[in-house]
Amino acid sequence: MKKSLATLGVLAAAALALSGCTDSAADPSTTATDDAGGGELTPVRVAALPIAESGALWAAIDEGIFEDHGLEIEVVPAQGGANAIPALLSGDIQFAIGQPFGPIRADVQDLGVVIVGNYANSLAEGDDVNAVVALGDSGIMRPADLAGKKVSVNTIGAAGDLTIRKAVEDDGGDPSTIEFVEVAFPDVPAQLAAGTMDAAWAPDPFRGMVLGDGGVSVVAPYQATIPGLSVLTNITTQALLDEDPELVADYSAAMSEALEWASENEDAVRAAIATNLEIPEEAAAGITLPTFTWDLADAGIEDLGTLAVEYAYIEAEPDFDRLLQQQ
Repeated sequence: MKKSLATLGVLAAAALALSGCTDSAADPSTTATDDAGGGELTPVRVAALPIAESGALWAAIDEGIFEDHGLEIEVVPAQGGANAIPALLSGDIQFAIGQPFGPIRADVQDLGVVIVGNYANSLAEGDDVNAVVALGDSGIMRPADLAGKKVSVNTIGAAGDLTIRKAVEDDGGDPSTIEFVEVAFPDVPAQLAAGTMDAAWAPDPFRGMVLGDGGVSVVAPYQATIPGLSVLTNITTQALLDEDPELVADYSAAMSEALEWASENEDAVRAAIATNLEIPEEAAAGITLPTFTWDLADAGIEDLGTLAVEYAYIEAEPDFDRLLQQQ
């Protein structure tokens, strides 16, 4: 098993390598030309994780949807939504696609971060888009078995470990005994094989790599706690919303169209996943895709905030009227 996982780890490393570069040659200091319309494109830097869910963004860029709205998107790979917030606040990027927990925490700190639209929801039933996985011989079979174990998440103090804690407690385990470690998603297969952690929370394709090599799915924590919870949202700053509402409106219109298009063109999304994550097409074909949607209704973000207070991740719930500004 370790040899096979190590081979898959080469594919994961290729995805991780994206974090050192951008997915586009766009230079934010210049204005590109819209070849189709003869006008100028506005360069926009967007942080996104190198995971399967980003397939909708990559495919929509290739389809020309953002160019149709006058935008040239430069994708800046990130490890998590919370990690992208400093870049948002500094103006290095204009938007980020990330978990809603980072903006929740930022709002409690009054940092001026807002969620302007959804991106993807997890699945309320069936195979979900992320799960805690472990090696087949680990003896970890259910959420309560994670008590006392070392479990990785991509960002500590966010929705991953929060929902895992809740799932473990609901299953009769003691979540306070879990040791969470921060590991980038692409590193999960190799780190599990090396024995540096007992279990890992991961989305596809990295979850699929582990399961395909005989690993076990321990729990889908979103589904076990807040079914249908938003996996990723579109994040920006109140400053950008105030200073350049036209840019936010153009981006919002483009992203809304992109997500609707992606939900109707799974083959294109899977092709983009295979290309950008450098995985075989057959592996991309087996990935569980989320529900791509711009609509923040029923995204479970308020429930996530309540859960965060219950587990003392934050002292008080954010101002959701200020945080959630659907465009």
